[in-house]
Amino acid sequence: MTTSPASPRRADGRGDDALRPVRFLWDSMGFALASLTVEAGRTRVLCSVCLEEEVPRWRRGGGRGWLSAEYRLLPASTPERQPRELMKLSGRTQEIQRLIGRSLRAALDLEALGERTLLIDCDVLQADAGTRTASITGAWVALAAALERLQERGVLATSPLRRQVSAVSVGLVDGRALLDLDYGEDSRAEVDLNVVGDEADQLLEIQGTAEGAPFSRAQLTAMLDLAASGLAGLRQAQRAALAEQAAERRSGQTV
Repeated sequence: MTTSPASPRRADGRGDDALRPVRFLWDSMGFALASLTVEAGRTRVLCSVCLEEEVPRWRRGGGRGWLSAEYRLLPASTPERQPRELMKLSGRTQEIQRLIGRSLRAALDLEALGERTLLIDCDVLQADAGTRTASITGAWVALAAALERLQERGVLATSPLRRQVSAVSVGLVDGRALLDLDYGEDSRAEVDLNVVGDEADQLLEIQGTAEGAPFSRAQLTAMLDLAASGLAGLRQAQRAALAEQAAERRSGQTV
């Protein structure tokens, strides 16, 4: 889908079907199995992966692993300071971390993981909308790197990774379908849609909300078409980030 010549450019100069610039900064946390900071425009999320050599009690003895995700907005990630969520998580936080966990578990063969738990942490350093989708996209890259390292160390005989997973937002703003909303767009969107998909263009999850008036099937189709093109672009960026990180590691080993 291309932007109509009559359509005004967005505030940041993008066309309706354009992603924000995406960047992955590797190994932000030295003690994690793998970590990175993913940037999507002005949104930045720190994603890390840790391993525990056990599964939750309710899963013991079944020969299958588990993946669990946690998500937090850090205090200075928004214009007004976010209080730390300590004793009780907000409904929003719980919903988002469940979404991240479901999306990443769909990428794995949990039997091949064995009775181990992968712990994913997504901490939002700066929020300009799309934090849940950036978390999924970045965490998958960190997860892929972590599983490769477990194979190199002899912990895993084969990789449990079965799917490439990415996520993107799309919405209707002033009646226009726009890809990868920033905060200014998200805050006035008539419809907000979050789409999670894999490399076969299969949909893993769709979260959609009409903030005001209902939307039509034709509008939903237009938004899903936009999301499909955005997910393809994100998958390309994910693969490039993994290739770059692998090349850097090989270079370091030969020095």
